[in-house]
Amino acid sequence: MIDSRGESRRPGPGSRPVRGRVRTASPGHGPRHRPPSRRSPVTGTDVPGRRRPSLHWGDDGAGPVTERDADGYADLRTYAAIGDGRTIALVARDGRIDWLPLPDMDATPVFGALLDAEHGGCIELCPVEEYTVTRTYVGHTNVLATTFTTASGSVRVTDAMNTGVAGRLPWAELGRRIEGLAGSVTLRAAVRPGTCLNTAAPWVHETVHGPVLRVNALTLAVRQFGADVVEHGDRHVDLVYTTSPGSRHLLALVGTYDEPLFLPTAEAVDAGIDRTVENWATWAGSFAWDGPWEAAVRRSALVLKLLTHSPSGAMVAAATTSLPESPAGGKSWDYRFPWVRDSAYALTALFRFGLREETHAAISWLLATIRRHGPEPRVFYTLTGERSGPPGTRDVPGWRGIGPVVVGNTADEQLQLGPYGDLFSIVSLYVEHGNVLDAQTGRLLAQIADLTCDRWRSRDSGMWELPECRHYTTSKLGAWVALTKAVELAEAGQIPGDPSRWRSEAQCIRTWVEQNGWSEERGAYVWYPGTDRLDASIVLHAISGFDRGERMSRTLDALRAELGAGPYLYRYSGAAEEEGAFLACSFWMVSALTLCGRHEEACALMDELMGSANDVGLLAEMLDPASGDLMGNLPQSLSHLALVNAAITAGKQEGDPQQR
Repeated sequence: MIDSRGESRRPGPGSRPVRGRVRTASPGHGPRHRPPSRRSPVTGTDVPGRRRPSLHWGDDGAGPVTERDADGYADLRTYAAIGDGRTIALVARDGRIDWLPLPDMDATPVFGALLDAEHGGCIELCPVEEYTVTRTYVGHTNVLATTFTTASGSVRVTDAMNTGVAGRLPWAELGRRIEGLAGSVTLRAAVRPGTCLNTAAPWVHETVHGPVLRVNALTLAVRQFGADVVEHGDRHVDLVYTTSPGSRHLLALVGTYDEPLFLPTAEAVDAGIDRTVENWATWAGSFAWDGPWEAAVRRSALVLKLLTHSPSGAMVAAATTSLPESPAGGKSWDYRFPWVRDSAYALTALFRFGLREETHAAISWLLATIRRHGPEPRVFYTLTGERSGPPGTRDVPGWRGIGPVVVGNTADEQLQLGPYGDLFSIVSLYVEHGNVLDAQTGRLLAQIADLTCDRWRSRDSGMWELPECRHYTTSKLGAWVALTKAVELAEAGQIPGDPSRWRSEAQCIRTWVEQNGWSEERGAYVWYPGTDRLDASIVLHAISGFDRGERMSRTLDALRAELGAGPYLYRYSGAAEEEGAFLACSFWMVSALTLCGRHEEACALMDELMGSANDVGLLAEMLDPASGDLMGNLPQSLSHLALVNAAITAGKQEGDPQQR
């Protein structure tokens, strides 16, 4: 992993954060191409051309990066993620935790400075002197090690959301180990719970066991050893540490929701950090990918495990809500839900890794959830397997003042045909790997296949969850996938019923797409009938097997010509004027090129995309191709899922047409 290096900066108690400069070490592999400056279609400003990305995952080569602006918001590239299977914390390069919902990742963040720098709450830990920074994950884990170097010495901070001997702990436990490496370094720390997106008033009271913080139904306690000073006010706890070579100190936070608070000793929390490293390393050792882009694939797998809610087995689309897709605002969404679509791509990746437990847990959760609310599959569900309530907004500024800040997602009320195909793809893959469906699931799937026959002629909101319903080409193809897989499952004796209707309707859909979704004038599959606009999600149906021939190959060329920006793709015609490039689309293109017999192009594109992540290998939803700035919620499961599947598809020589 390539470490990031920061320019000296002096935080100072009570001072405003100042701008920093971060450089990423160059591995020196091959020449770099620096295109000329051009105007960013997203920000509207002239930005130096982004150099050709490194083949080393995590070496973003983006040049100067603003650590924090005048209002205290960090650049999105500066965040690393840690978690315990229930929740996820985002740690900035300056050691500040700006995002931590408790007890679960879909809860309101008690530390939410990511969206409200003034009142959102954070956990600070950094030297009082000017410092530089290097950081990396500890081996193949989701435990973060950050080294601060000052004029007087150096210190390493190891951050973990601790896990137990047999999995997750029954309480939340954040451990921050402080180790003196050289000289003497004084660090200041602060635990400042926020207003839970302007819905709560935190307060602190002193107990015989130390300060306890209360925020609504949350009870939090600060545990420490080795601090020189521990003070608290009405809403915060402040600490000071001084290191020496070989010294070890600890700052920890433990919490529960609506239940008594167990108080582990600080020494137990410190030991838990080592146990957590071992647990992650053991899990990472259960799979392997020995093909190209190994570092990116392995880190993506760890991110996907981080985004998986261990009590249910469901995977959220992202760890955050409301990080904007556009600097102009108005395009902010809550992604802390499991999408049926993402579950399909996740299971494909999990099967390829041979991760049996995660695969079975995810498909069992999804089928049970659909059965409870079905038979019609929804776009997404909550982590507890319920329908999402009505979305709302919160009266907080948003990241860098870009709103709105939303809780919930309007897609819950939409008709989307794509999830029908996604569901059948999951189940078909499960069966192909030698597993057997239960009778109740078989009956449910037969019902959904019949429902698909009735619904596929309807307008829907499409892959991109747009407010205007149309006959989107990819939506029809989602229904085609559902019915094609239903026929295969019926013929294999896995679901009941006569598949003749499903087979007939699948052929009707193919005919419809060939007659209405293809434009000879455009030389491509178009977004919907009667338009010449393009939709990048059509590449998914090279992957589904609908078309891997000349028409699809011509469509890939048209997409790269119209929607492309270097190695990146925008979602659809016109999107470049309003948002960043959608990272998953670029990785889908790698898979599609491979499956259409264009393996060398696919590998070259994949190499270019290796510069998309930040210094610790995390991907957001989108990226500004001109500046390299990350945009949208992060870390984003769909981006990492698309990367994993692209790497495995393209990594197999010459693209076997039977790959899925």
